[in-house]
Amino acid sequence: MLNVLLIFTANRNKKGSLEDLAAEIQNGNKEIVNQILEDYKPFVKKAVSSVCKRYIYESDDEFSIGLIAFHDAIYKYDSGRGASFLSFAEVIIKRKVIDYIRMNGRHRSLSMEALSESKEGETRNAITETLSMEEYDRDKIVSERKEEIMAFSKQLKKYSLSFEDLVKISPKHEDARMNAISIAEVVASTPSLLEYLEEKKRLPIKQLEKEVGFSRKTIERNRKYIIAITLILMGDFYYLKDYLKGRMKQ
Repeated sequence: MLNVLLIFTANRNKKGSLEDLAAEIQNGNKEIVNQILEDYKPFVKKAVSSVCKRYIYESDDEFSIGLIAFHDAIYKYDSGRGASFLSFAEVIIKRKVIDYIRMNGRHRSLSMEALSESKEGETRNAITETLSMEEYDRDKIVSERKEEIMAFSKQLKKYSLSFEDLVKISPKHEDARMNAISIAEVVASTPSLLEYLEEKKRLPIKQLEKEVGFSRKTIERNRKYIIAITLILMGDFYYLKDYLKGRMKQ
């Protein structure tokens, strides 16, 4: 099943970015809420795990708290504050999980500095200040982006590609980008095409030509870009998917 991000990239005019979707939901469009929550469970798990310092299962109370916090973040997000939705959501998730752990006396799961022997009000203020939007540790985001890029680079190498290649081969025109991304979506959502790509490390041009309705020449010209986008769509590359949506808006 294509996740909601694939739908976003396939038709940005209808769906848009996560930031746009949050605005839509706040304006009354609730049809996409459940799908977003389902697709971003791995993101929620990662944020909760970073607080609890252990692997998080969906049956854990902390995960439920995190998922509720992600839901709340959708309605509280304000693009005017300058941060991306995922950055904002991570702050909200961590704040809620920390409050939950503190209220349940699970102090050992948190740093001793964050939960010192100060008064309850002072402790809450210290935690809130540390995790506030204004002072959120952006170095962590930079670090996670670097890790994600490194992981994606390893994937690209399996297909004899590199980031330098992507810079050179990225379609310059929006229509060409949209066409290439739509072809990548087909590959990512069609088991037989995806299996061929993963096994042979190349696109099944002949079969793909029948599936997408584009000429062989168009597919061949953008084959490296199509492969790269397919890898992004199929992987847990949250920041790269955000970057991809940004490229589509240029």
